[in-house]
Amino acid sequence: MSIDSNPRAAGGFDEVYLQTLDDLSDGSVHRHFDPYLDVAWDAPELALDPNDPRWVLPPALDPLGATQWYRDLPLDRQIEIGRWRIANTIKVGAAFESILIRGMMQYIMKLPNKSAEFRYCLHEMTEECNHIQMFQELVNRIDADVPGMRPGFRRLSPLIGVAGGYAHMILFIGILGGEEPIDHFQKAVMREGASLPPLVLRTMQIHIAEEARHISFAHEFLHAHMARMSRRQQRICAIAFPIAMRWLVGEIFGPSKDFIERFDVPDEVIREAFWRSPMSRALLSDYFAEMRTLAKDLGLMTPVAKRLWKRLHIDGGYARYRGEPTRDARAAL
Repeated sequence: MSIDSNPRAAGGFDEVYLQTLDDLSDGSVHRHFDPYLDVAWDAPELALDPNDPRWVLPPALDPLGATQWYRDLPLDRQIEIGRWRIANTIKVGAAFESILIRGMMQYIMKLPNKSAEFRYCLHEMTEECNHIQMFQELVNRIDADVPGMRPGFRRLSPLIGVAGGYAHMILFIGILGGEEPIDHFQKAVMREGASLPPLVLRTMQIHIAEEARHISFAHEFLHAHMARMSRRQQRICAIAFPIAMRWLVGEIFGPSKDFIERFDVPDEVIREAFWRSPMSRALLSDYFAEMRTLAKDLGLMTPVAKRLWKRLHIDGGYARYRGEPTRDARAAL
């Protein structure tokens, strides 16, 4: 049964998009997680040990973990750095979810009654609030006093959320710019069987399951709304797409000044890891295979945009299907 298809009430979208929204909303109602019911935080087998060697950064998945500098460190130092880096990335992920919620809330309050988008967006925001709780609980239990976002991003974050509500296409491009790299990394961890503490893996499983709906919605949203854009607006989106991807992956995975100073990481190691070495360039390209396919499908891979994707070092092949594993980064080792 589809949600009300009255053109004015539903925003004038076709039945396929409305049915997709109905299906996604139904999935959120019948298959969702609660971080305090579905994670056995106090189970002995999930207890976190600060000296667990599983905190060591996997070289095939983490750009810093792939550097010779990191691999030459004593094991206890590798563990300390890995634990701090993993905790900080989780906290940045929680901060990104908060920006998504602010922008999406701004957007839906302009929607008409009976809007199918209104309903699904609220389901998604509820799930994102649960993710923030889950991520912060995990950071607390890792017990590394990490700052999360870099100062500039932290200062801009309230403005980004508000502005996103008025530039909804840029908002959803930005949502994918944050969600896709994290989702790609977490799937790679599961696929490769990387050794991480079980509590970290459990939260990843939950996040991957629910993010599948969120990413699917963002894809469908962009397809449905792109058809309504003027040629000028489409050209703006074509340029904004790679810029958002490159900026946000740097904010999520790039090192903060606190990290560099705390662990005395040499400048040349930072340059190699983020993102100049063949391994790190391959990882960077890897993150966005699905996004390049989406941009192409949306008609946003214009000649100018293609040059920008290449200039930002996030060009490469196209994914044939959602969730397709890529192996370029591993081949670069």
